[in-house]
Amino acid sequence: MKNWICSITALTLLASFSACNGPTKNTEGEVKDSTLLKDTVGAITVNPIAHAKDFPGATLSIASITGEKVGNDSAKVTVKYNVHNFNLTEQTAHTHNMANSHEGQHIHFILDNTPYAALYKPEHSVTVALNSEHYLMSFLSRSFHESIKTADASRLLKFRVNANAQIEELPKVTPPSLFYSRPKGEYRGADTKNILLDFFVENTTLAADGNKIKADINGQEFMLDQWVPYEVLNLPLGENVIKLTLIDKDGNALTGDNVSVERKIKLIAE
Repeated sequence: MKNWICSITALTLLASFSACNGPTKNTEGEVKDSTLLKDTVGAITVNPIAHAKDFPGATLSIASITGEKVGNDSAKVTVKYNVHNFNLTEQTAHTHNMANSHEGQHIHFILDNTPYAALYKPEHSVTVALNSEHYLMSFLSRSFHESIKTADASRLLKFRVNANAQIEELPKVTPPSLFYSRPKGEYRGADTKNILLDFFVENTTLAADGNKIKADINGQEFMLDQWVPYEVLNLPLGENVIKLTLIDKDGNALTGDNVSVERKIKLIAE
């Protein structure tokens, strides 16, 4: 009976994938084989995938953050980083067929959970309003935009820019937080087939019986209870809307400054 269930046609194979092929995990509990989170043929599919190349000892730290007054109401904020055991601009060895930066490995600079800036040099400047508060999430990224999910390879900073454009670091952020990373922007041609879904969580863990990420993709919901990269398949061409929300074990959305983020991306055939 078991052989009959797990064979037959390609259609049956796809529909029964989850039941017959459970995820394989390594010694650290990371998923190595994909498991479908949606088993309808042609529907949007979200699969957990293995992390690509590891970077033991990779560290990111903020060397300095300074402000300079611009005009009457703005400040230019410049952040400089120290990077160790990780080479910016180097290509990451990987087998994931996903959009890849030709400029190589980089830092994802996420200010106030807006779309990240990819930094190929360890510094960046932004203009913000005087007398404003901000969250800055920074982490090291592989060349195809998968984050390095370790405490040493990331930094979360909350700061205030005062009336004189001086930077005041605020107390460490302690509430559970979610920062959206990928997908982002436009995808063309072959890059539309396999989309990376990646995010960064702080001050929480994800588990089947604990906090999770609810991913709403064009109205379809997926519950993500592992902090790993995911691949999204079967997204339609044109505009797609992705919303990530940090929820508790009972499915209730957490409250806070960084617990839910929505993005629009566009897939183009050519």
